[in-house]
Amino acid sequence: MKDFKEKLALVPTKPGSYQMRDKDGIIIYVGKAKNLQRRLRSYFTRTVTGKTKMLVESIDDFEYIVTSSELESLILEITLIKKYNPKYNILLKDDKSYPYIELTNEKYPRLRVVRNVKKKKNKNHLYGPYPNVTAARKTVNMINRIYPLRKCEHLKKEACLYYHIHECLGYCIKEVDKNDIDTIYKEIITFLKGDSALIEEKIMKEIEKASTSLNYERALELKNMLDDIKTTLRKQKIDLNKNLTFDLINYYQDKNYLSVQIFFIRDGLLFGRDKDLFKTLEDTGEELTEFIIKYYEKQGILPKQLYVPEIIDSTLLSNYLDIKVMTPFRGKIKSLLDLAKENAKENLEAQEETLEKDESSRLKAKKELENLLNIENITRIESFDNSHLFGTYYVGGMVVFDNFLPTKDLYRKYKITTNVKDDLGAMKEVIYRRYYKVLMEESYKPDLIVLDGGKGQINVCKEILSSLNLNIPIVGLVKDDRHRTNHLLNENLEEIKINASSNLFLYLSKIQEEVHRYAISYHRNIRSKGLLVSTLDMVEGIGEVRRKELLKKFGSLKKMKEASIDELEKIVGKEIAQNLFTYLKEIDNKNKGEEKNE
Repeated sequence: MKDFKEKLALVPTKPGSYQMRDKDGIIIYVGKAKNLQRRLRSYFTRTVTGKTKMLVESIDDFEYIVTSSELESLILEITLIKKYNPKYNILLKDDKSYPYIELTNEKYPRLRVVRNVKKKKNKNHLYGPYPNVTAARKTVNMINRIYPLRKCEHLKKEACLYYHIHECLGYCIKEVDKNDIDTIYKEIITFLKGDSALIEEKIMKEIEKASTSLNYERALELKNMLDDIKTTLRKQKIDLNKNLTFDLINYYQDKNYLSVQIFFIRDGLLFGRDKDLFKTLEDTGEELTEFIIKYYEKQGILPKQLYVPEIIDSTLLSNYLDIKVMTPFRGKIKSLLDLAKENAKENLEAQEETLEKDESSRLKAKKELENLLNIENITRIESFDNSHLFGTYYVGGMVVFDNFLPTKDLYRKYKITTNVKDDLGAMKEVIYRRYYKVLMEESYKPDLIVLDGGKGQINVCKEILSSLNLNIPIVGLVKDDRHRTNHLLNENLEEIKINASSNLFLYLSKIQEEVHRYAISYHRNIRSKGLLVSTLDMVEGIGEVRRKELLKKFGSLKKMKEASIDELEKIVGKEIAQNLFTYLKEIDNKNKGEEKNE
């Protein structure tokens, strides 16, 4: 560990953000402090353990930026974390975002389950979140069967099956009375807010009607529906005012693990809960604040109010999120906060033994890999794979593992240009694009690149890294005749045997399976969209919005191929228009060449 005594003496006692760099000059941690000097000294003048010890041992230098307030330092800290994605800052384990139920604000409203709520301009018609997606779908299906809402996305010219089975009012064939629609709308909102009286009454009437007409199967189905509603509400019921809507977060910490529990309270009901568990540095308040900010940015929607434990600066967080953040010290909400802490503790204790066992096996695998390759401290691994369909629609995928744990936020997909004819060409393009971006953005580069292939891929990767003047160790996973990995190949093309029963073999196999799955999933997703959409998806810079605009303007691939660059430019801009024009010409020439060969 370096001696920073002289440099620390020059650090001011003002608020600000600090950045830790490793021997390669890469930012590995970003933090903030009310007093920069006190905080920075704490890293180097006291005994540290666990993740903090690993961080301190990796620090080669540090920088800091003084701010005029703690809020400014928090904003700067989060901005820098987003930019550099430092390896020792909190990385949320997965990319999950919870579904909401949306009652659309249209002339003829629809009820549906939605996930990507970030893009929703009006969030007042969203109800949730639903941590259990099955419960969300079940609720939507039930309401859609009870209320004759519009079911189709676009109005058709003739009545559909839903109209004939009395589950739709026939919005496509007749003008429906607005008062009827408003009544349905209000009753559904009342139910989604937790008041089931009206809907239970409706179901009871339907049960009586079904029984009178001897339709016992329908009567039993409705009775089960009623029982589901009562069971759900009984589980959600807590002793709170019906008007209260908020989120509540608490934690439990032990042995460098931080367990977080989140309760979603909607109109006085415990609507659902979420939990997370991760290794932490020793400043719990800072890490919990960072977690909360990242969590809600990922979900895309903020609660109206948020209750947090005393360890968090509620005023600072409130100013950052621009919502009401409070810490309760007595009463029912304090009891609920204590309950969240108890749940966080139970979750950690239930997993602690497994976590420690898993961590032990991962550390053994890490040591084995470091010894085999003669490399110190292999923490972050990046692995690549390609997928294609008979030499067409090449795509690439990159997965990232940190201490042999997947970091899904850092996974990347690559669309590959049409002039690529083989796997090596595809790999060459992906490697270049990935590490050129690392150079340009000064972002963290891995300790090891793992390739799912032999000599060819290793040579291509070495060539690209050399052209970029980057020195990153490379290893290939080589398969036998039965398509099973049986040895490693280092960058000098030397074979390294690994024991098939070792921890290392297990974790390398997991990386290999994950990158293969990720690349194939991306490829299947593109192919499933059909020829025209798949073709557009392969062009760099064209996403869902631009694709829809092109389809709206030209309608077909044939008309798009006939368009000039100027015509394309009006829709997607100059650079992307050039890419699209070139890509379509390449496809056309390729198809003509294939026809000629036939």
